[in-house]
Amino acid sequence: MRVNEPRPLGRTSLRTTAMSFGAAPIGNFLRPFGESTALAMVSQAWDLGIRHFDTAPLYGHGLSEHRLGHALRGYPRDEYVISTKVGRRLEPAAPGTFDSGLWVEPAPFAAHYDYSYDGVMRSVEESLQRMLTDRVDILLMHDVDRYTHGDAQPEMFRQSVEEGFPALVRLREEGVVSAIGFGVNETDVCLEAVRRTDADCVLLAGRYTLLEQDPLDELLPLCDKRGVSVVLGGVYNSGVLATGAVEGAKFNYAPAPPEILRRTARIHAICRAYDVALPAAALGFAAAHPAVASVCVGSRTPEQQSASAELFGARIPRQLWDDLRDAGLLRPDAPTP
Repeated sequence: MRVNEPRPLGRTSLRTTAMSFGAAPIGNFLRPFGESTALAMVSQAWDLGIRHFDTAPLYGHGLSEHRLGHALRGYPRDEYVISTKVGRRLEPAAPGTFDSGLWVEPAPFAAHYDYSYDGVMRSVEESLQRMLTDRVDILLMHDVDRYTHGDAQPEMFRQSVEEGFPALVRLREEGVVSAIGFGVNETDVCLEAVRRTDADCVLLAGRYTLLEQDPLDELLPLCDKRGVSVVLGGVYNSGVLATGAVEGAKFNYAPAPPEILRRTARIHAICRAYDVALPAAALGFAAAHPAVASVCVGSRTPEQQSASAELFGARIPRQLWDDLRDAGLLRPDAPTP
């Protein structure tokens, strides 16, 4: 398996690459990210063979889209795929007057939820302007989950499906976008979205990994059956599957609980027995399901990105996967390379 291996995206004519570029870090996710480093990261991704770049208005409150668009201007537009998202509108606001969440030194725009038809249309136009492009290849309805909306989630989801998604369909029909779907971090919400809409693809972050395999129950089989492609993000569960069970390891952006550390240590021990790096196993596992079109990796440094690309194609003995199954660490029905 190669980073630049072309993969079809759903029932569309788009081709993604087996590894894609997650642009949340260049939007100053959790820490500042220098302008020159952001440009260098995109350039390095291109040199590695990556041709799918995923961003969102939320990432740095417009900063990620702006930086990504600027970085890609020198490359032929028909040779890469841009994915962005809708569901939030950005409005000018003075720094310090709005909740920037996990974004450090974001652009001076406050984010407001808007899954309406008009909100989607305006959001797309604003994204095109920030990225200096005439089209978006993949457009995803963003964060219609309980973690984001709490008790308001059912109404937000209803609005996204009944009001916002028809706007995505129209944009697809008009050729402004080529593929549409959802970008969500909760398996059951993603499943309901696939059931209720004509989505081409979904981006699921952090829910199908060596530590979490619930999507095998219904979501991944349904996507495979319907020809809906899955892009997987968060395959390291925000850190622990890259670092191992070390002090300070993160799981879903919080300190990894003891059970996760124990499970990770057991997985890591089996990987060591075959001289396989833990993150190589994490990447290989995620990419192996037939419904998965691309694994989206958000790196913080050029060194991290280069390492992930090198590990992506690592050869992993079949016996390693068998040992993980025998130890109860991998579901029997989980596809492996």
